[in-house]
Amino acid sequence: MKPVIALVGRPNVGKSTLFNRLTRSRDALVADLPGLTRDRHYGEGRVGERPFLVIDTGGFEPVAKEGIMVEMAKQTKQAVAEADVVIFIVDGRQGLTPHDKTITDFLRKSGRPVLLVVNKAEGMKYTSVVADFYELGLGDPYVISAAHGDGVLDLVNESLDVAFAQRPAEEEPVETGIKGIKIAIVGRPNVGKSTLINTLLGEDRVIAFDMPGTTRDSIEIPFERDGKHYTLIDTAGIRRRGKVFEAIEKFSVVKTLQSISEANVVLLLLDAQQDISEQDAHIAGFVLESGRALVVGVNKWDGLESDRRDEIKMDIERKLNFLFFAKFHFISALKGTGVGPLMKSIDAAYAAATAKLSTPQLTRALIEAVEHQQPRRKGSIRPKLRYAHQGGQNPPIVVIHGNALEAIDANYRRYLEKHFRETFSLVGTPLRIELRSGKNPFAKHEK
Repeated sequence: MKPVIALVGRPNVGKSTLFNRLTRSRDALVADLPGLTRDRHYGEGRVGERPFLVIDTGGFEPVAKEGIMVEMAKQTKQAVAEADVVIFIVDGRQGLTPHDKTITDFLRKSGRPVLLVVNKAEGMKYTSVVADFYELGLGDPYVISAAHGDGVLDLVNESLDVAFAQRPAEEEPVETGIKGIKIAIVGRPNVGKSTLINTLLGEDRVIAFDMPGTTRDSIEIPFERDGKHYTLIDTAGIRRRGKVFEAIEKFSVVKTLQSISEANVVLLLLDAQQDISEQDAHIAGFVLESGRALVVGVNKWDGLESDRRDEIKMDIERKLNFLFFAKFHFISALKGTGVGPLMKSIDAAYAAATAKLSTPQLTRALIEAVEHQQPRRKGSIRPKLRYAHQGGQNPPIVVIHGNALEAIDANYRRYLEKHFRETFSLVGTPLRIELRSGKNPFAKHEK
């Protein structure tokens, strides 16, 4: 599992600047969830071969009692609860404030390991910038400049070392055979994820999840169906009792992101008795961005009137139209209806995501597509598409070589994607097209 780092501090100490540096140019997923503001951001970072998740939070006031600051405090408390290690950022130019002391008291009670970081220290002597902050009792402060990158690499490496040291010692996993397709079941709370898991397993297995050690880690459950092996990854947002702030939504964004990244196929579960929410769309968007194969299950379909079913289908078509490549199944996890076809679509999505496409086959499909519809000219230049080969799997990547391919517009990209999908029956997986132009030796003479 990727370690989780939370950035905490009062307003304007440089949390977002550090977040942007840690995640580089990658856009963070905004946790725009019910009851939360937009000020908590999730992103992915990497130092060498060590990936991690990082959470940016708004200005923190633990004792806030009213207004927007209460909601921002809830977000920060959620981030701390999800984190393996907390980076507590203070402002080296402003010095120690009573607000910093209040945050320190909260972090000490949270039980999470904390690294004290003095930001905005460029051009200042170490001894003078850190002297006041020893009063917080959090050990030797790390001095950095998030804006310039000074000291950031050492800070991240130390944070990751602390995060792994805090995790319980894990025994070497005992291989019990082929795990099969890893399926992450994701969705909002109370959409029926646990019910579906129990239906697939044929037993009330989910009650075993409320155990120490399952706070943020995904739970993997191997099972067999029709002679095929699978592993279910539960994302029910389980945490230790006593470690959950009751005022905070128990849906763990971090847990879902981690499970999606580890899965072969994602099963997005929707609730037919509720409208499609922004939260559903955000989860689906991250699945698409991650390139994972996807199947969508619309649960609690039994018992709905025909008018309500029509409304739900229209709502799905309007809000989730970017999931055109995925199969949708209308099911009842409680009664088990529709589960069989759902599993067949999971098999098909996995097969499509891991399909091996030969260069001759792809090139023939490309030639057929161009013969049927050539790309538009851009001025006097018409792109020339010459051959294609596979550049990767899960998701499939088709690399197309030719000349002047930078002139190909988004509409023609979509046309090519649709043609490759239909030709190779790539249902249930994103498909990425990469265009690579060769150098044109006559470019100077065409001006």
